[in-house]
Amino acid sequence: MTQSKSVTAGLVVIGDEILSGRTQDANIAYLAKWLNEEGVVLSEVRIVGDKHSAIIEAVNALRERCDYCFTTGGIGPTHDDITVDAIAGAFAVDVIYNDEALQMLAAYYGPQELTEARKRMARVPDGGGLIRNPKSGAPGIRKDNVFMLAGIPGIMRGMLEGLRGELAGAEPLLSAAVTVFAAESEMAEGLAAIQDAHPEVSIGSYPFFRQGKIGAELVVRSTEADKLQPVLAAIRRAAEAISAEWVDGEARA
Repeated sequence: MTQSKSVTAGLVVIGDEILSGRTQDANIAYLAKWLNEEGVVLSEVRIVGDKHSAIIEAVNALRERCDYCFTTGGIGPTHDDITVDAIAGAFAVDVIYNDEALQMLAAYYGPQELTEARKRMARVPDGGGLIRNPKSGAPGIRKDNVFMLAGIPGIMRGMLEGLRGELAGAEPLLSAAVTVFAAESEMAEGLAAIQDAHPEVSIGSYPFFRQGKIGAELVVRSTEADKLQPVLAAIRRAAEAISAEWVDGEARA
């Protein structure tokens, strides 16, 4: 797909609990959709455990390859919350206490309840800034093009809203879909021809089997709204050419 400018992001999901299966990640899909609204494409996701070397390796790879790198998890008050330390290691800087973050935590918990454990949530890599968090007292953290977010979905989403409009993105990616009740293999040749004729859009095929029927949801994406309808019309004609039923629908993938 051709875009005037492709702005990309990578995500490092951090936590032994994700890899063990004890906790299911709920942040990847939400972040992908939020980034799309900001004109940024989530191009890669890595899941790593609570291990300094793994976090450093993943963050360094994605922050160099992508315009932005996000992390989720590991910025809480306990001993196994090591994201700040690891990212400081990735940048080869010290970890310091951020005075503004300490003030936020003191206001949220009360000065008498600001324990040493809670003060850990005011630690940032030297040179890092804060991401507003309307859900709790602990802010997210930004260091250059790396954004450290909470792993708890509700808090992570609040931090993202604190970043709304802060990223230098391209035009948002628009999408629309046609569901065709036929096997992908029956549509493959026609879809290839449509894609070749419309290189300015992308066409994704997502097969399913539901209610006793096989089919595929065909999702068309472009940064230009007027490019979508000709491709959708071509897909409908291709479905009719093989006598397959189709319905228009909102893109879900």
